[in-house]
Amino acid sequence: MLSDQTSSHSSRLALLVGLAGVGVGIVAGFLAGAKPLLLVLALIAVPTLIFFFARFEQAVLCLLILRSSLDVFSAQQIPAAFGIGFIFLTLLYVTVRLLIGKSVHTDGFWWFFAGWVMLQGLWVILLPVGGLGLDASFLPEAIREWVRLFSWAMVYLLVMQLKDRLPPEKVISSLFLALVIPIAVALMQMFLPSLLPPFLAAGDGRIKGTIGHPNAFVSFLLLFIGLTWWKLNQSRQRLPWLCLLGLLVLCYASTKSLFGLMMLSVFVLVLIAPRLSPITLIGGMLLIALVMGLFVSSEYGQHRISSIANTPLLNPDMDISRAILLSQGDMNSFNWRLAQWNLILNRWQHHPILGYGLGLSIPVAGNGAYPHNDYLRALIEGGIMGLVSFVIFLIAQGVRLVQLIYSAPRGSAKRNLCFIMLAIFFSMPVAMVTENIWSQTPTFFYWWSVFAVAGWNWNETQTLEHSVSTSKFFRR
Repeated sequence: MLSDQTSSHSSRLALLVGLAGVGVGIVAGFLAGAKPLLLVLALIAVPTLIFFFARFEQAVLCLLILRSSLDVFSAQQIPAAFGIGFIFLTLLYVTVRLLIGKSVHTDGFWWFFAGWVMLQGLWVILLPVGGLGLDASFLPEAIREWVRLFSWAMVYLLVMQLKDRLPPEKVISSLFLALVIPIAVALMQMFLPSLLPPFLAAGDGRIKGTIGHPNAFVSFLLLFIGLTWWKLNQSRQRLPWLCLLGLLVLCYASTKSLFGLMMLSVFVLVLIAPRLSPITLIGGMLLIALVMGLFVSSEYGQHRISSIANTPLLNPDMDISRAILLSQGDMNSFNWRLAQWNLILNRWQHHPILGYGLGLSIPVAGNGAYPHNDYLRALIEGGIMGLVSFVIFLIAQGVRLVQLIYSAPRGSAKRNLCFIMLAIFFSMPVAMVTENIWSQTPTFFYWWSVFAVAGWNWNETQTLEHSVSTSKFFRR
């Protein structure tokens, strides 16, 4: 009976994949006469689709690993195409699973996440009907932002389908392969810049790897510093993880990002607070001092630190109004932010309840720049309602992590991972005060991947971890 059911499922799956292949073939025939470049993408999609269903676990891990290397091709719209393809594969896989009568793994937080993303679609719907501060001509930008948020929910959903197929620790370990190309490029930006093509070159001595901007690279690195710290405490062979941690810290400091220092400080303080002792305190302070020392070792880093003295933060003789006026010529990044925030708040007052539209903070500002404050971004794009929904979503993530911490046994790998994620999470809302964290797609791509794995019942997968060998996994 079981073999008959398995055969029936396999037959239906083969039929559905075959129909999908026919559909792709029809589309490819049309594209051949329309746009040859799109035909090339369609031809790539066929083997990708076959591999996706034939080797699902490996295909998902490959997609996760690949994402960290794509931002340098933003001008060619490769990250956007990847995101749309990721959504298509996820929805296709879930649909096929449902059609053949198999279960789809979800959890309570994913449903909350999906509902929140659907709520954001309200601002996309209101834009063309004149319910917001801008008109329908900005609809493509709003749709693009909503699709970006939707792709994060799809990342969570697709990673959830690896549950009971792969051990959680192996999934997270596989994500470290996403560091290979970004770190390799970052090291060349530091030591061999002349060998890099122009689109990979670092500007002002600030490395960015393949992430696209030093500020986005630093949050990406902090996530993996946290995961490396977790592996360091879980592994019996600590030396390789200690070396990786040192490499990530070197790259972290070389981004010359001031808000990165703030994120690292919050991360370390949250991490050591429950186990506060002279040893943990000294270790945390040494880590922060090491990054600070590397940061100020260059002339650019020293200039970034000294620039704070010419802001209202450290200069009692300078008020906010004067800082805004000086921002026009002093090239001080913090004073420029004050001017940008003042501009955003003045524009928001014209449409305070619902704002101007999802993903439209740049055209509203009119100077080609983000607000550099994610709370003001939520306010200008979604009004008071948008800001409230954004803050609720942030709080929900923290509550979920606390829930997972208390549901896991003391000293377990899952509990330690969730606590490290909580430390990373606390650093994000702090950094959102002065930075565009919400626009950093690669960081959240991996954040939601780990977030999904953290929600698994790790106790149920312990037997699976011992029964599935690494050699067998990569041989399949």
